[in-house]
Amino acid sequence: MALTIAGSDPSGGAGIQADLKTFAALGGYGCAVLTGLTAQSTTGVTRVHPVPPDMVRAQLDTLFADVAVDAIKIGMTTDAAVARAVAAALRDLRAAGRAPFVVLDPVMVATSGDRLLAPDAEAVLRDELLPLADLVTPNLPEAAVLLGVEPARDGREAADQARALRALGARYALVKGGHLDSAESVDHLAGPGGDGVGGGAVGNGTGGDAVVALAAPRVPTRNTHGTGCTLSSACAVLRPVHDGWEPAVRAAKEYLTGALRAADALVIGGTGTTSGPWRGHGPVDHAHATRRT
Repeated sequence: MALTIAGSDPSGGAGIQADLKTFAALGGYGCAVLTGLTAQSTTGVTRVHPVPPDMVRAQLDTLFADVAVDAIKIGMTTDAAVARAVAAALRDLRAAGRAPFVVLDPVMVATSGDRLLAPDAEAVLRDELLPLADLVTPNLPEAAVLLGVEPARDGREAADQARALRALGARYALVKGGHLDSAESVDHLAGPGGDGVGGGAVGNGTGGDAVVALAAPRVPTRNTHGTGCTLSSACAVLRPVHDGWEPAVRAAKEYLTGALRAADALVIGGTGTTSGPWRGHGPVDHAHATRRT
């Protein structure tokens, strides 16, 4: 059973909608705790409304009292109070002897460039939520914000930033390379040396950290809305059925690549229905493996 703690996307391409679709496509049963509402389409976000933190905590406490959760994906936390409520609930869950896998996708900026996380929440996410994560999955701009540095310009810098995120407390860090200008989309997974991070390592850092470069073909499509949500939720739902984070992440990337390849066949939003220049970014096809052609 996989749980998404995230915001809602009315267009269905990102947020809890994307997470639940991903869980189902990969054989998991999905539950959801809502942290915020967005007014959003394929062209951008016009408004974000946080769910009150006590209501977020009530959703979590009620769910945890009844349902055994194997994996948790944390997405948009909207503001500092909500982020603190999620962190407190996770600490209490672990104190009770329950330790599901936790994937943190530090949602800060949408593909359209819209800010999805209040500035005062960034420190809470870094200092309280990140140390509770088994895997953190930032893109290059998000990794830079978390570390207070400039975005990585190449694979070597991305690998160094993955190690630096581990130093902040995450057990594993996956720095996504989708923003790099390269023929392949290369992500860098950092973890304890000899513990679930295998061949293809990009050197070792101090303290025995190992980083492996995970490459996938770069799919030529503008329909990329929700790719970060989809990858992180795939990592979460696949980890309980894989022996380690590296095989789980590899399987998640394979699923996302398939969803991107099938994305252009969907007609969602103005990108597929209006004449003239495309304005938005359509979603990936989460159900590509089962959709009839």
